[in-house]
Amino acid sequence: MTEEDRQRWDDRYRKMGPAPRAGLVPPSFLAPHANLLPAEGHALDIACGQGLGAVWLAERGVHVWGIDVSEVAIAQARDLAQRNHVGDRCRFDVIDLDDGLPEGPPVDLILCNNFRDRRLDRALIERLAPGGLLAIAVLSEVGAGPGPFRATPGELPAAFDDLDTIATGECDGRAWLLARG
Repeated sequence: MTEEDRQRWDDRYRKMGPAPRAGLVPPSFLAPHANLLPAEGHALDIACGQGLGAVWLAERGVHVWGIDVSEVAIAQARDLAQRNHVGDRCRFDVIDLDDGLPEGPPVDLILCNNFRDRRLDRALIERLAPGGLLAIAVLSEVGAGPGPFRATPGELPAAFDDLDTIATGECDGRAWLLARG
């Protein structure tokens, strides 16, 4: 990622300020399927931002590694985990995913909310532990115009067809997929 893009993300998170402590809920696309998500084990939260999803998972009992390109977002995520008393189950690191998915052991869940990099698709599948879940939501051309970071119609199910799809949807400029490895 260019330094200009990284700075843009830092500025965006700086303007947002710290994430609120109370009322953590799963990402909206996962809410109807929250009972399928693990309550133990290990998760990888890609482009975790302020850590809302990671901290919610940690509150459930999952050990989470959150990664994001923004140093500001990572600092806010660490702070949120501490304020919610789950800092011992959360690790947050600044990672530029343009360099690929960082090395690590298989995980029981990969959460990828509001981030799409097609170059990572195979690495995401390979990082899942047997029976692990991929939960991904991205911008979509369905119900919106085309764009470089928008999934084309049917892109997510096709990209992850090696996995067993549990649920998927596309509308209003969003696409999402929940699938098991």
